[in-house]
Amino acid sequence: MTEVFNDELKRGLSELSLCISKAQRDMLYDYYRMVIEKNKVMNLTAITEEKDFVLKHIVDSLAIVKAGTQVTSLLCNKGSRLIDIGTGAGLPGIVLRIVFPEPEILLFDSLKKRLSFLDEVIGELCLKSCSVLHGRAEDLGRDTAFRESFDLAVCRAVARMNVLSEYALPLVKPGGYFVAYKSADVEEELSQASNALGILGGKAGAPVFFELPGSDMARSIVSVKKIKPTPDAYPRKAGIPVKKPIC
Repeated sequence: MTEVFNDELKRGLSELSLCISKAQRDMLYDYYRMVIEKNKVMNLTAITEEKDFVLKHIVDSLAIVKAGTQVTSLLCNKGSRLIDIGTGAGLPGIVLRIVFPEPEILLFDSLKKRLSFLDEVIGELCLKSCSVLHGRAEDLGRDTAFRESFDLAVCRAVARMNVLSEYALPLVKPGGYFVAYKSADVEEELSQASNALGILGGKAGAPVFFELPGSDMARSIVSVKKIKPTPDAYPRKAGIPVKKPIC
């Protein structure tokens, strides 16, 4: 591990009040190294510099701890099931798997090439209780093997909250949470999604606003509690949530 990577990681962890072992820090660096190597032949991320990767990907992924004690407790519970929707390069799922080794984590994405890479990462880093699955969120939410079976769903995708909610909430069991990583400009988006959240069985908490450590990059974490089952009509068929969001 390089000094730059280690120093930036230590600073970010300190800001989040997280303490991890040297073995976990080494795994995070190995993950970074694998992403950068694969990025030469596959478009995984535009963020490649060590300092930026640590801050904008690793620390940002771990900022989920700002969602509060109920979400954090799910990350520390061996009986929890977590799904990372639209995981891409494995963010935040791989980072959460390394730092929080207790829950079972499913990395879900619509592109098989990305998932093949993540299978390599899982094997190389010997990550337990971590698997990948290919498909569309709209289809998964109707599959009885997965519908309302997760304690926690996370998503760093760029879709708006009314769309993300239709992807995520059908997969979350009542009493569980959906956590969205967002920019600081999220309040209008949440307001527009209020009807969708209610229909889908969710109730959003107040956004948690923060800046990434040592920067002026503003972020927010939005946690949505699943307070009742999602009606059978949702999610709608693949493509419809984006074309005709619940409003």
